[in-house]
Amino acid sequence: MPNALKTTILLAALTALFVVAGGALGGTQGMVIAFVFAIVMNAGAYWFSGDIALRMAGAREVSEEEAPQLHQLVQELATYARLPKPRVAIIDSPSPNAFATGRDANHAVVAVTTGIMGVLSRDELAGVLAHELGHVRNHDILISSVAATIAGAISLLANMAQWAFIFGGFGRSDDDDGMNPFAALLMIILAPIAATIIHLAISRSREYGADETGARIHGNPDSLARALEKLEMATSMRPLQVNPAVSALFIVNPLKGVSFGNLFSTHPPIEERIRRLRTMELRALT
Repeated sequence: MPNALKTTILLAALTALFVVAGGALGGTQGMVIAFVFAIVMNAGAYWFSGDIALRMAGAREVSEEEAPQLHQLVQELATYARLPKPRVAIIDSPSPNAFATGRDANHAVVAVTTGIMGVLSRDELAGVLAHELGHVRNHDILISSVAATIAGAISLLANMAQWAFIFGGFGRSDDDDGMNPFAALLMIILAPIAATIIHLAISRSREYGADETGARIHGNPDSLARALEKLEMATSMRPLQVNPAVSALFIVNPLKGVSFGNLFSTHPPIEERIRRLRTMELRALT
C-alpha cells in the first residue's frame, strides 16, 4: 500500500476515533468538540509530526558547533544519497539508538542517542545513519511520524477518560447527554491496544527496505549488520526510556523490556535483517 494512502487512512481513523470517543464520553456536544479537535490534530499530525516525535523522544536539535563530527558524517551520507542534509538531533541517553522523522526530505531530522556514539565505530555509525537516510529516501518518515503522533493522541484519550472516571462526572441519567461510564472504561482499557494496532499499521517491511537502501548509500552492508548486532545486545541490557508511541521510529526496538511477541512487534527480527544484509554483501562479492 502506498505511503500516501496509509497516511490518509490513519488520519481518517484518527478523526473517527475522536468523534466516537467524544460521543461516548460527552454525548452530542462531545462529538462536536471531538470533531473540531480531530481536525486540529490532523493538521498538526501532518505539519508538525516530526517536531512532535522529537519532543516525545526527548531529542534536541544540535548545531554544527555542538556536534561537528556528527554533522559532517550526516552531510557526507546525504551527499551520497542525493538528499538535502537533514537537521541533526541528540537524545541524552546511554542506550544506543537512532531514528529519522519529518514530513519529507526537505524537513527531515536524524536523531541519535549519546550512547550510540560510544558503542559504534565511525563506520558502523555511518551504516546506521545511512539506514535512517534510507527511510528519508524511501518516503517512510511521514507515515512513521504521523503514526507516532496518533499513538500519542490515543494515549491522551485514555488518560482523559481515566481522570474523568476517577473524579466522577459520569453520573449519566436518561435525560443527561453526558459521559457513559461503561464507554469510559472501554476507552481506558482498549486505548493501549489501539495504539499497538496503529504501530502495526507501519509495515515492518519498511525496515528491510531502509536496511537495503542504507547499505547501498553507505556502500558496505556489513557495517550496518555489525551495528545492528551491537545495538540489539546493548539495548537488551539497557532499554531506552522513551514514550512507547515513538518506539516504532527507532532503528531497533528501544523498549526491550516490553514484549508482545513477534505478532505485535513494531520491528522485524534483528537476525533476519542481519542475514539479509550479509546476503547483500555476498552478492556484491560474487
